[in-house]
Amino acid sequence: MRMQGQSGIRRVATLISLIFPRRVKTVRTYNLSSAMKSLVQLDSPRLAELRCSLLTWYGNNRRDLPWRNNRDPYRVWVSEIMLQQTRVAAVVVRYAEFLKRFPSVRKLASARESSVLAQWSGLGYYHRARNLHAAAKIVVRAGNFPQNSESWHALPGIGRYTSAAIASIAFNEPIAVLDGNVERVLRRLLGGADSSAKLWNYAQQLLDHDRPGDFNQAMMELGATVCVPGTPQCDNCPIQKFCRTRGRGKSVSRKPRQQRREIIYSLARRQNFVLLICRSKTSSLMPNMWELPEVASRNPSDKILFSVRHSITITDFRVRVVGPTPPRPGGTWVRISRLSSLPLTGLAMKILRRAGIIQ
Repeated sequence: MRMQGQSGIRRVATLISLIFPRRVKTVRTYNLSSAMKSLVQLDSPRLAELRCSLLTWYGNNRRDLPWRNNRDPYRVWVSEIMLQQTRVAAVVVRYAEFLKRFPSVRKLASARESSVLAQWSGLGYYHRARNLHAAAKIVVRAGNFPQNSESWHALPGIGRYTSAAIASIAFNEPIAVLDGNVERVLRRLLGGADSSAKLWNYAQQLLDHDRPGDFNQAMMELGATVCVPGTPQCDNCPIQKFCRTRGRGKSVSRKPRQQRREIIYSLARRQNFVLLICRSKTSSLMPNMWELPEVASRNPSDKILFSVRHSITITDFRVRVVGPTPPRPGGTWVRISRLSSLPLTGLAMKILRRAGIIQ
């Protein structure tokens, strides 16, 4: 979005100066004195052994994921945003497609928001795409990427974990990460249920400062593939001998019980067009996204074409798709050839694929 007038220019200049200072004078510090009394009673040689064991295991066993092929900050940044609340398997395919469409931060910044959302369709949590797009504009105005975690943290949509992940992987900043996988590893390793604030300190104390990016990824990989929820694979753990619980540590939280809902959508097609509705730009959920018309209740004349299942956060939807005759009023007839350029909701994509309208 272009900001008009001198006041708009000043606001952009101020924001850039805050995010990208010419010279970074402060460095984030960590209160390690309030951390663990003794990290599993490990002295410096033992800590070095733990780090070496974990990094060696990671080098031999890490998954071949596309964002690990290089440490370009743009590619690392995109992967970290995509991986927020999204399964790795789903991201692997979409990551390559996104980079093909937007191969650089300049390409992303110059794109229309609708084009970015269209490329993001199916990944969900669309505020991530909007924040990524907004942050790309700031980076391009600044002329360079942030060089440290504090500056990354100042960008839209980038929290403490994401800023640390990008800075450690792309810029080798010695700063630890704490996501769900790392938290689980630490709780089991230490045999306690300390607060997240303390776990951040523990993670920093464990960190290998010579290879912070690799160490952070090794901790996340260990939690994702070995130190998994439920029954961990302790026999395959490279740091098993340092662990106090050997997998007996209990999770501090449980997943909320899934709710179940049934909803009905109308699928109307004529020749090379399909009837869709665009959500309002002021909608609190997925604004400006396109979807099929939702039906409050099914008419006797409506034929059930098929059903699909769809999950959003804690709700499992059973979706019935009906073919009304004639189509209900409202909506827009969209040419099928244009669908790939529209920001479709994930459910709309699922229905249209099931109907054989899109691939």
